Amino acid sequence: MGWIEQTRINWLERALAGLNRIARTHGTPSQPTHLATGIEGEDAAFFYLRRKGYTVVARRWSAGNLPGDLDLIAWHGPMLCVVEVKTRTAHDLTPAEVAVDSHKRSTLRRLARQYVRQLPEDTAPPVRFDVLSVYLVPGQEKEFQHFEGSFDWSEQRDYEGR
Repeated sequence: MGWIEQTRINWLERALAGLNRIARTHGTPSQPTHLATGIEGEDAAFFYLRRKGYTVVARRWSAGNLPGDLDLIAWHGPMLCVVEVKTRTAHDLTPAEVAVDSHKRSTLRRLARQYVRQLPEDTAPPVRFDVLSVYLVPGQEKEFQHFEGSFDWSEQRDYEGR
């Protein structure tokens, strides 16, 4: 990625952060703090992935007929990546990525199947499930832990292959 694109991404990230600060300081909060933190983490994850060369094609995608949503959907070369973002404001005893339990993985698989079905291609692309932990600790730089290929299409493979 060239320096012009890198500069553009940095500028967009700062502009979004500034707009978010303005929105939070004017009026009453429109959502609970944990939801605002999650959205801030997803915004940070979006820019993190862009810097790594991913092409993000959807944010907070939902099927409409299924519960839940996919935080980020991105292409990394020929690979379609479904990225679950977990945001924390402190380093607890348990890492953020632990929150992606078997129920959450099942929901993500179901939604990803629906997303792939609606793609215009005749054959499904290769799909990878990632977990991206974002730590927004006050007074510290944002910290990212990206777990590429965290789980697969089959729950059985989660336990046998890892």
